[in-house]
Amino acid sequence: MNEAMQAGAWATETRAAAAVAVDLVLAGGRSLNGALKVALSDQLPERDRALVKALAFGALRWHHRHRLIIGELLDRPVRSRDRILEALLSVGLFQLIDTRQPAYASVSATVDATRKLQRPRAAGLVNATLRRFQREQNALLPRVLARDEGRFSHPQWLIDRLRADWADRAPQILTFALARPPMWLRVNRARIDTGAYIERLQNELDINATKLAGIPSAVCLSRPVSVGDLPGFADGLASVQDAAAQLAAQLLDATPGMRVLDACAAPGGKTGHLLEQAGGQLDVVAVDIDATRQERIERNLERIGYAAQIITADVTAPAAWIGAVDGGAAFDRILVDAPCSATGVIRRHPDIKFLRRPTDIDAFAARQGAMLDALWPLLRPGGRMLYATCSVLQAENQDVVTAFLGRHTDVVEVRPLKGPVLDAIDEAPGPGYQLLPGPANTDGFYYALMERAA
Repeated sequence: MNEAMQAGAWATETRAAAAVAVDLVLAGGRSLNGALKVALSDQLPERDRALVKALAFGALRWHHRHRLIIGELLDRPVRSRDRILEALLSVGLFQLIDTRQPAYASVSATVDATRKLQRPRAAGLVNATLRRFQREQNALLPRVLARDEGRFSHPQWLIDRLRADWADRAPQILTFALARPPMWLRVNRARIDTGAYIERLQNELDINATKLAGIPSAVCLSRPVSVGDLPGFADGLASVQDAAAQLAAQLLDATPGMRVLDACAAPGGKTGHLLEQAGGQLDVVAVDIDATRQERIERNLERIGYAAQIITADVTAPAAWIGAVDGGAAFDRILVDAPCSATGVIRRHPDIKFLRRPTDIDAFAARQGAMLDALWPLLRPGGRMLYATCSVLQAENQDVVTAFLGRHTDVVEVRPLKGPVLDAIDEAPGPGYQLLPGPANTDGFYYALMERAA
């Protein structure tokens, strides 16, 4: 096979693989990361593997818009047995609207992918649909973008909830959720100064990086790179972690000698940051309910040179596991990084828009409240608990904490943040701090810090 033919084959392969990944999310309920593991071929060159990921992320990021476009272009819906064609058309539309690839090449490769997907009879349909979009897009796109789901490319139920919670700030949240996320690093300041690490990035990788006022370990890269190429990554000098997530260790302020419980600890990013901040001089217990994720905690801690007692357990039932904890049940600090809707990290995980349902939010809130109630007795008098989510929905954040404060008489909210970091905080009714996607180019996170009365 000559070079041109090989390139054409890879182009077809990338579109087909991206469509498989998108379909596994839309119809199979898989996470995008899990879907890509299934869809990506080991035979694909690294550059083409990166293109598959870019196409899959882009198609899912904009799929609500694409679904409306497809509805306008097709006389009848795609048959359920050919549902992967919707995913393939979404990949094609993303290329035509949002990428700089030549339109003719994008259409050709997408049409050819029907054969790779064992749908050769659909080649004419895919070709006609994409060609018709090219002819009619100037009239079609304004109609689609006039609708909420077309303009914001989110499910209507989530758009409605964000408007109810955030009013005129909802468009900001929705718009930033469609952007490609930056690469944030957490510098291990116990080992290297943040400024010195930025110099290494410039000297060794020719990458510019900026700090975030108020979060001294946070560094934002001007462009993403492979983690293996980061200076000192293998030696624990830096970790990949969004700046908003780094605020957890700063708020919890665990100092050397303290006993710390990190509930829902996997994959171990916040556990590691707590240890880095205290120079490793903490007695940390890291609990997670998922045994398969325990290895990730161990690997992440080993890389940065620290250790913790790791336990696989359900934190809402401490009686079943607290006896296995070295040193007993009383902690100076507890981090509750609770499972949530993850609506604050949609720009990193666009599959969330398809994996979440309106009924999920109340279920998350109930479990979040149960976690707080179960873990509160493990906190020493005078100790502090930090509740954290990567959600931007008040039902999981302010409402959960308000209800918790109402159920307990020995708790008071603490608000220690001062200075520049407050510029990234969006004040909302009720307790805690809410970072919304946008102002500081961070993900959306919520924090509430509570102290137990002595």
